[in-house]
Amino acid sequence: MLFKKPKNDDATVWTTHVIEKMIYYGLSENKVRNVLWRPARTEEGIAPDTIAVMQPYGSSKKPKEIWVMYQNFTHQNKKKRCIISAWRYPAVSPKGKEIYIPNDVQELLAKIRQNS
Repeated sequence: MLFKKPKNDDATVWTTHVIEKMIYYGLSENKVRNVLWRPARTEEGIAPDTIAVMQPYGSSKKPKEIWVMYQNFTHQNKKKRCIISAWRYPAVSPKGKEIYIPNDVQELLAKIRQNS
């Protein structure tokens, strides 16, 4: 299966990190957008000013989750959403606990804040 790289548009910015994670976890642009549009759970992201949303998938015997982390910002008086990371969680994650975010993602967030 070929991976179709998502493109930035007027409302959404895709980081290279999320594109790499989508390839690694086999997630399509439509699946990531679906999690954003219809989250089953929303939590504060571990990185500053971020939001993490989740959708369950799998079976009742082997439940799994898909998570997406994003940040809302304004650029030239337009509201935009920066998709930072996406991943599959191999079970049901505990509610309200912090989810580990690698240092490279935190550095990327700092760069995005500086450029906006």
